[in-house]
Formats: sequence, structure tokens, C-alpha cells
Amino acid sequence: MAKAAVPPRHRWRFYRAGGVDQVRLDTGADIVNLHLLDQKLWVALSCPVRGLEFDERTLELLDTDADGHVRAPEILAAIKWLADVLRNPDELVRGKDGLPLAAIDSTKPEGKRLLASARHILASLGRKDATTITVADAAETGRIFAQARCNGDGIVPPDTIDDPIVRRVAEDAMFCLGSVPDRSGKPGIDLARAEQFFADAEAYAAWHDQLAAADGNVLPLGPEGTAAAWRATEAVRAKIDDFFARCRLAAFDPRAAGLLKASENDYAELADRVLTIGLPEVRHLPIAPVEGGASLPFGPGINPAWADEVEAFRQAAVVPLLGKDHTALSEADWSALLGKLAAYGTWQTSKAGASVEKLGIERVREILASNAREALRQAIEADAAVAPEIDAITSVEKLVRLHRDLHHLLQNYVSFTDFFARRPAVFQAGTLYLDGRSCDLCVRVDDPAKHATLAAMSKTYLAYCECTRAGGAEKMFIAAAFTAGDSDHLFVGRNGVFYDRKGRDWDATIRSIIDQPISIGQAFWSPYKKLMRWIEEQVAKRAAAADSASLERLQTATAVVGNGAQPAAAPAKPRFDVGVVAALGVAVGGITAALGAIMQAFFGLGIWMPLGVLGLILLISGPAMVIAWLKLRQRNLGPILDANGWAVNGRVKVNIPLGASLTDSAALPPGSERSLVDPYAEKKRRWPWVVGIVLVIAGILVALHKTGISQRWDWYKTTWERFFPPEQPTSGN
Repeated sequence: MAKAAVPPRHRWRFYRAGGVDQVRLDTGADIVNLHLLDQKLWVALSCPVRGLEFDERTLELLDTDADGHVRAPEILAAIKWLADVLRNPDELVRGKDGLPLAAIDSTKPEGKRLLASARHILASLGRKDATTITVADAAETGRIFAQARCNGDGIVPPDTIDDPIVRRVAEDAMFCLGSVPDRSGKPGIDLARAEQFFADAEAYAAWHDQLAAADGNVLPLGPEGTAAAWRATEAVRAKIDDFFARCRLAAFDPRAAGLLKASENDYAELADRVLTIGLPEVRHLPIAPVEGGASLPFGPGINPAWADEVEAFRQAAVVPLLGKDHTALSEADWSALLGKLAAYGTWQTSKAGASVEKLGIERVREILASNAREALRQAIEADAAVAPEIDAITSVEKLVRLHRDLHHLLQNYVSFTDFFARRPAVFQAGTLYLDGRSCDLCVRVDDPAKHATLAAMSKTYLAYCECTRAGGAEKMFIAAAFTAGDSDHLFVGRNGVFYDRKGRDWDATIRSIIDQPISIGQAFWSPYKKLMRWIEEQVAKRAAAADSASLERLQTATAVVGNGAQPAAAPAKPRFDVGVVAALGVAVGGITAALGAIMQAFFGLGIWMPLGVLGLILLISGPAMVIAWLKLRQRNLGPILDANGWAVNGRVKVNIPLGASLTDSAALPPGSERSLVDPYAEKKRRWPWVVGIVLVIAGILVALHKTGISQRWDWYKTTWERFFPPEQPTSGN
């Protein structure tokens, strides 16, 4: 039995960059076979639709599930579709705007449909004989069709309906149930909302028909009077029920009466406030004084916050149903009144079609009596009928956009070819100029605080800058990576200029910083700089303290003289303070002994003294350099992009050479002339150097004398001559 033929495997080519093996996508065959490449070898598996330096409309067409991210399956589905409709996949690597119609494979149904739609687009633009269709052609036609009366989305804006009666019904339906935007962005109504509207209208009308067929028990005061009495009763029902319940409990047990009334604490809380009768705290009090067996009074005795509602209830319900002679309402009267309205209440609770109630029953009956339902349904179906044509236009737009943009996207998605080739990648927002440097690795961020939480894992020095232009009318935030130089003059509030990818300049101000090592050179000098800063701080503190003490003495003396008194003479101090002299002696002796020990160890190295100097330097700078080296090896682009919604699949390293290329320092152009004469340079004074050298030599001599090393010079001379014997004089003949 013959074995089935095994399809040939595509031969991939990779290159190494950023510590990751990245695939080369140089041919159409590389692209159409991308589904065969293990996704673990893709650099990214998802990217956001917005915030990139890439055509957002193209990304929207790729984002088929409209979740705001373009994922690997959506990329593969688009490639599969392109492979079916194009004759030669090599068209995809050209990256040019303008798809030749001859490149569409019309031998397949989908290709044939696309070719016909592309020709229809060109004909609608007055270019029937054109052989190439561009992105602008497809986008313009799509915009025209989207704004047409029928645009295929099954949503009808009212202003596209000619019949004024049907148009008003559509507006009523949108008023009751809300609207949905169509392709042009106009609010409209779809078939589901239209059917729901008419169903609610029929239910509401049927509910009203029940009332018309009811007997007098349902409408004891007629339709209008009963409705008014019901509304007024419902407005106070909960408070009156509460009042009679409290009164019954007070009658049951007089001890409860005091607790069921408004307490002194309730009034105490109101006493310290600016009172108005409508305060919630006042309305929360009982509607009337609580007593066992009490009736609800009309007029005096009613909680003033409820006076208007109670009076409306008396006029609309009590007087018509119980009579004018009621100056108070007993619990029995209250129960009788509710009984007379019970049938109407039962009808109210069975209400149907409430969404159209705001139109009123007369308008609802008018709508149901018209032919608007069928006319509106036909308008919606007519709009939906052109969907295949509109969808075909959208497919043509997708085809020409992917023909132009897909290869560029893949080189910033499957691999980061553009980034490592030092071409601007889609995630690079522009260039920041600040502190004599230009930073090319800048990404847009929406929330700097949220971004920094994850971006800190990149081990990269990031400065979050607020960028504004046009007087602050336009604003955005960027995260700029400083990957070369030092951070001595980078601090919050420092200003620079940011140039976006369109060449527009923005005012940039540092708002926050993620502090990480920038370079080995910075780490080497950092201990010495920290020491100098510490010395400066200590000197500043001592000077400030001395200045404060001097100012205090001056103020005290001035105050004494101002009062006409002689300042008190300071107590005489002994000319020599033995304790201070002794302390200074001990300090000098300790310093000399320490210096002597160091010098003894240093000169004891003999000819290896240069290595001793190197060892001392490494002892000071070595730890900082090691830490910086370890962190610089861990610099990773992934967390910076992941914090923006990417799904970076590999550890994309930003090593020292790449970092040096991403941040450029100021340098004079080649061939420039430079004058070193600075008319404002500080004058050079030699005496500080002379004094310093004399002190160093004196210290060395003292140390040599203290340690006895000077008496051992013969040993050094013998050691030297052992390695470098002196020349012997030759005797003459």
C-alpha cells in the first residue's frame, strides 16, 4: 500500500537579535506558511489596536472580535484569506499602496467577488478603466456607502424615512426604547427594537382595554379622579402605614410610646444645623405625633415636611371617597379608603407595555391604527438587503490595506526586525531630546502609574514625561528609556522637547522616574559622587547651623542694645582647653596610625604597587559596577510593551551596544573647528594644588617615619637590584 505524500516543509531562516531567535519574513512563501511556525518562536502574540504608530483602521479590520487587541489567530486567519484571493503571495512583501486588479485570483469564488466589487468601486469614482485600486479609493467609497440612505447594517435613522408618519413612529420608538448607531454614526432603530416597540404598544393598549370593560368598583371616581386619588394615596401610603403601626404598638404597651416617637437625640442632631423643612432627617421623623389609638390629623399636627403631600391626599382621595367632614383620618377610615381603591390598585399592578406609557394611550392607539409597523419593517429590510454589497466593499478595503500594511506589521509582531534594524518600530512614538541626549525608545502610555507597576521589571531607566502642545490643548504621556550616559541631571520637573513620528514638537516634562542603572561608567563613578554629595550636605548643614547660631547671637545683642542695656560680657574662656587639646591629639594620632598602616601595606607591595592602586579602585567601585552589570544584562523590552497591552512572547533584551544606539549623547559634527578659549572660564589658581601636594607629601613622610619603613630602604634597594641588576663598569686593557 503506497504511503500518502508528505507535504514539503517550509525552510525557515532565523537571525539572532535581542537574545532571541527571530524569523526572517522576506518572501510571500514565508508569510503564507506562517501557520506552520511554532508560535513559541513568535516575538509577540498580541498587540493593542490603539496607541501604535500604525494605521489604526488596518488593525481594526484585523481585530475581528473587536476586543481591542490583534491576536495571533486573527493574524493567521487574515493570511489564510489573503492566500486564497491573491495569485502571488509575493505581492504582500512589497508593502506598496495600490493593489493591481490582475493580482486578485478571479478563478476562486471569493476572488471573483472581490474583483467585481473593486471594479464597481473604481467605476463609482469615475475610474472605470483603472487597473489598480488604492487604500484611499476603498476608504472613500466605504465612507460614501456608509453615509448612504441604505448602508447594509439593518439600522434606519429617522431622517432617511420619507413618510412623515412612519418617521415620527420611528422617533417615538427610539424615545421609548433607545437607539443604536448605524455605520454613519447616526442614531437609528433596528428590527428588534421596532418589533419590541409595537409589541409593547399592543400590550399597553390591551391593558387599558381591561379598564374600559371594568365595572364601577374599579373606577369609583371615574378614570381621571380614580387615577388622581391613587397617585396621591401612593405618595403617602408608606408613612401613614408606619404611623398607624406605631400607634397600635403604643396602645398595646404604653411603655413603647416614648420609644416610637421622635427622640430628643433626633432633634439634638437637627438643632446644630441650618434647618429647612425638606431635609431628609426631617422627613424621616413620624408623619404625626404617636399616641395609642390616635388618628392622623389634617392641618396642625402633621410633620411639616409631609404637609403638602398629606393635603394633596386629603383633597384627591379623602374628601371624594370619605366626605368633607373628615378633619382627621382614623385607622378604620384609612382601611376603608384603601378598600375602595383596591380594585384599581390590582389593575395598576398588572400593567403591561410600560415602555410606551410616556407616549400616552391616545398616541399609542394612533400608532397601532396606522400602517407604520409594516412600513418601518420594510425600510429596515431594504437597508439590510444591500449588506452583501457593502460587505464586499469592506472586504476590498481590507484586501488593499493588508496588501500595503501586513508585511510591515509582521516585522513588528512575529519578529522585531524594524526595531533591531534601527528603523522606527510601531511601538516607538518618537524621540525625546533632554539633558544633551536623544532617546529613541519612547512609548505612549495612558496611565503612567499603572504602566510603571509592570515596566519596572524591565530593569530599564524610564522617565515618564507629560507632553503638551498647542498651549496645553493637546496632551499625552510617554515613557522614555535612557539607555546610555548617566542620571545625574535627570529629575522630576526637568523639561525637554519630544518629537512625534509626524515631526510635531511637544513640550515634555518629567513627572516620575523608574531609577535603574544606565551604564557601567555611571556605576564606576557613583560611589565617588555619593561621597562628594555627602560631604557637600555635611558642609551645608554645618554652615547652616553656624549661620543660624550667628544670627541668633546678633539678634540677642541687637535686642539688648535696643532696650538700653549693655550686653552681658561673655564668660572668659581659658586660653587653652586641655581636654580639647588632648582630644585633638588622640584624633591626630589615630588618623596618623591608620594612614601609616595603609601606607605600610601599600609600600609593602613593592613593584606591585600599581596593582594595589587598581585594587583600591575596584574595592570602591567594584560592587556598584557588578550590580550595574547584572541589571544591564537583564534589561528587557518585554515588560515595557506588556504594560501597554502587548503579549511579548520572548525576552527581548536591550544589551549595552543596543542601548548605546537607542540613546545618543551630544557630539560635535565631524570636521568641526573647536576653540578651547573660554572668555568666561574661571581663572586657574596654582596655590590650592601646591598646598594639596605639600600636605600629601608631608603625610607620606610622617607615615613612613612612624612605621619605620624609611629605615628599611636597603631592603627595597636589594629587591630592586635583584630584578634589575646595575651595569658593571668594564675595565680597560
